[in-house]
Amino acid sequence: MHQIEPYYNWLKYYNPAKDPQSPFYGKEYNFDQYSETIYGYYIDPAWDFMGSDTLYMKILYTDYDKGFTVIEFLGEWNDAINNDIMHLKRNVLDVMVREGINKFILIGENVFNFHGSDDSYYEEWFEDVEDGWIAAVSFPDFIRDEMMKYKIDMYVNMGGTLEITQWRTMRPEVFYEIVSRLIQRRLN
Repeated sequence: MHQIEPYYNWLKYYNPAKDPQSPFYGKEYNFDQYSETIYGYYIDPAWDFMGSDTLYMKILYTDYDKGFTVIEFLGEWNDAINNDIMHLKRNVLDVMVREGINKFILIGENVFNFHGSDDSYYEEWFEDVEDGWIAAVSFPDFIRDEMMKYKIDMYVNMGGTLEITQWRTMRPEVFYEIVSRLIQRRLN
């Protein structure tokens, strides 16, 4: 697990530790010491703790003018025991919504398991974005299937054309435009 890094090529465009509007503003990273773990396995120090012991994240890019952000995740998304969606919602998403973000692109390639519970925080998040949207990109099939069992797909767009495996080859604005067009097609 320590070899899985958050995508770092967009740091030249955006760094959440240097963004005064980011929930991670001012965070200092110690790349000489691995201290965070998921189930006893050390993870790369660049991942950000959001309140969950099993799910870490990284805000890869945020554009306040266009109102969107791209967030990558690592670990086990566990709403049943750890209430990960509550930690994500209260510690990160609420801050971003207050700053005008209403379009969220979630990258889930490194989400290894999902344990659902009720959908109230997802519903609240969906209501918060009003005329925006939430898109889950490149989550493994079995994770999406499990999320659908808990009706998360009523609030988060996922699957089908949102399986964009080549997102790393794009600039963040291009990636956003592609996801936005795909979401608009689904809504029309």
